[in-house]
Amino acid sequence: MLDIHNLQAYYGKSHVLHGVSFKVGKGEIVALLGRNGSGRSTTAKAIMGLVDATGDIQWQGKNILGKKPFEVAHMGLGYVPENRDIFPKLTVHQNLLLGQKGTGKGSRWSFDDMYGMFPRLKERQHTEAGVLSGGEQQMLTLCRTLMGDPDLIIIDEPTEGLAPKIVEQVAEYLQQLKARGVSVLLIEQKLTIAMSISDRVLVMGHGSIVFEGTPESLRADPYTRKEWLEV
Repeated sequence: MLDIHNLQAYYGKSHVLHGVSFKVGKGEIVALLGRNGSGRSTTAKAIMGLVDATGDIQWQGKNILGKKPFEVAHMGLGYVPENRDIFPKLTVHQNLLLGQKGTGKGSRWSFDDMYGMFPRLKERQHTEAGVLSGGEQQMLTLCRTLMGDPDLIIIDEPTEGLAPKIVEQVAEYLQQLKARGVSVLLIEQKLTIAMSISDRVLVMGHGSIVFEGTPESLRADPYTRKEWLEV
């Protein structure tokens, strides 16, 4: 579905990504691992058209490099940024409503699905999003993106700062996406969740992919873990 080749990205004159190449297949969860500053978030932003980039980004056989973010989103890619961009003065339900694209086609996901996955959101559906806890805002951001019915969802650090119980809910959420045929590119620092739910893992270092394989192969590679992941 998503096929990236020789992706280069820049912030002004700073060369951040150096020839990144990888694929994400249909219904596959791929974890993109690495330390802060390795280029993971920049990779996500390049895919979504949020930073200057060169190379080749194929989405379902079409080159999307250079398209505007809203065009990429309407082609079936969802993006959950690390900073939890909610609309604080709108209610939980209104935030979810804004996630719908209004294309007229039937969505795989409904409000009942969202509230079923995260009952806490149902309890607070008429509450302004700005007063939610960090965990609740993360739930809302995930669900709002899903209301747009993407075929692939890019999620940047979804468990950052969350309590262990909420982390478990996020892991269950990601597995439900896979069960419904949605592909996931998961940018994550917590190895536990990434290794437990991913089909494949990629490790980034200094703007390049330095490892690609299964979770099992990464567990069996102490050099890669020590050199590129452990703090």
